Amino acid sequence: MADLRQRALLFSKGVAMGAADVVPGVSGGTIAFMTGIYEELLSSIKSIGPGAVKILFTQGPKAFWRAINGDFLLVLVVGIATSIVSLAKVITYLLDAYPTMLWSFFFGLILISSLYMARQIGKWGVGNTVSIIVGATTAYIITIVSPAEIIATPGALFVAGSIAICAMILPGISGSFILLLMGMYSHVIGAIKALDMEVLAIFAAGCVTGLLVFSRFLSWLLSRYHEMTMALLTGFMLGSLNKVWPWKQTLTWRINSHGEQVPLTQNNVSPFQYADITGLEHQLFSCLGLAMLAVMLVLSVELIAKRKQQ
Repeated sequence: MADLRQRALLFSKGVAMGAADVVPGVSGGTIAFMTGIYEELLSSIKSIGPGAVKILFTQGPKAFWRAINGDFLLVLVVGIATSIVSLAKVITYLLDAYPTMLWSFFFGLILISSLYMARQIGKWGVGNTVSIIVGATTAYIITIVSPAEIIATPGALFVAGSIAICAMILPGISGSFILLLMGMYSHVIGAIKALDMEVLAIFAAGCVTGLLVFSRFLSWLLSRYHEMTMALLTGFMLGSLNKVWPWKQTLTWRINSHGEQVPLTQNNVSPFQYADITGLEHQLFSCLGLAMLAVMLVLSVELIAKRKQQ
């Protein structure tokens, strides 16, 4: 029963990661970190390689499955996939219908998670300080780059998958936002909604390739330069807050591949400026409430994790 509860909890973490990955500006890596499975996830992905294949042929499938932490990966991937398929329409609807409130929730989530990560760093010397500044600056620059529009050829889909998956496992860097910058977000979300297996298979192949390569590099950084890497990842999260600020003024628009008008460049404004510019309610108190709810959720997860360690 305990094992079943653990798997159910892991599945729910996968669902949360998948939901985050659907939203441009929110990272599934952030969810993995705040729920305490980030380093195990990297280690498990890194274990998939030539060494594991050798174990498969010399010791059999069971030894191979143990070597790659197969139970952990399977439950987590099923949770992520279930969430992406089932929540893609819900998340896109909420982004259209309640954008300020949804972004407020994610703003609070990322802010408190970044502070949580910063607390894991023991000493703030020159190296760690420079790392957090570099991370924050890099993420901020990414958030202000204007999206492109690329034809969804098989090669472009593969490359997009390999790059986006790297961002998806980085706390603070959104794989969905990287897809948006590359002009591939609408193609991929459309394929998920329509269950276009050909497009999804090509994209997934790119994801697997990028994941196997990048996870090794990131795992190496964490093992050799743990605190500097943590500071860099914290900077990524702080810099990404520019993207998820709830109240924005749209300056220019573009027509996407489906003929829909979507924002191209936006400025962050105050809630009251937003109301004046758009004529819409700023919903400040509702937004603050949702941001606080996100903060309470993260603090609750941290409290539960501490109790389990005692």
